Amino acid sequence: MTKATVGTVVSLWRYPVKSMLGEELNASLVTEEGLWGDRTYALLDSHGKTISAKSPRKWGKMFDCRAALEESSKVKITLPDGTVVLSDAAEVNEVLSQAFGQPVKLETVAPAEPSIEMYTPDIDGLPDQDQITDISIRPNTFFDAATLHLLTTATLNQLQTFATDSRFEPRRFRPNLVVQPTNGATGFVENDWVGKTLAIGDDVRLSVTKPCGRCVMTTMAQSELPNDLNILKTVMQHNQGNVGIYASVVQGGTIRRGDEVVVLES
Repeated sequence: MTKATVGTVVSLWRYPVKSMLGEELNASLVTEEGLWGDRTYALLDSHGKTISAKSPRKWGKMFDCRAALEESSKVKITLPDGTVVLSDAAEVNEVLSQAFGQPVKLETVAPAEPSIEMYTPDIDGLPDQDQITDISIRPNTFFDAATLHLLTTATLNQLQTFATDSRFEPRRFRPNLVVQPTNGATGFVENDWVGKTLAIGDDVRLSVTKPCGRCVMTTMAQSELPNDLNILKTVMQHNQGNVGIYASVVQGGTIRRGDEVVVLES
């Protein structure tokens, strides 16, 4: 077994409600379901379909809402007008429905065969351009494709050099872990980790499964970040539409800001 230290965890992010803005953490328990509390809730529409900001014309307001997990495992949702509602409040669905202008329901139990609507912008290289399609996500969860998503600062810096007027910030890409590579490594370094095992901190082991393909959500405004279609155009032009990697949890534990990231190879 060979070991190579490839970076350091510089930030951790959790998104308790699918497609809402999340929260930055100093540390988190990691289980086979990812970071504790990540995507444990979602909104469902009146037909029981999982709501996603991938359909921005219908659900873009999700990015105006922020979710944070309380110590009691309740979720605190802050709405665009500053209203705060807790997940266990009797009026939670009424408040959320009023905010979105249509019936929605906060749910913790995912459909057995969930799907979401996704709009694909008119960008060269993308399929189904300027169309809304129905895509399947992970069964019995609110995750799109994997329980954990990681990217490096090197990738963001590389993309920034190609589009200097855009802002390639981690929150556009909604990672769980942001890693700063060691020894000044540059370029799309995490692409080389696909198919390998990562050791993070004392206990956590991740199996890197595939690159993370990007969608319209990376281009959407959030907080003071503007709408910017050039984000996704640049990703398509220079890294085959990918930013970061997906991973599954082989061994759980705790990940902390400052933990070393080591690639294990047999």
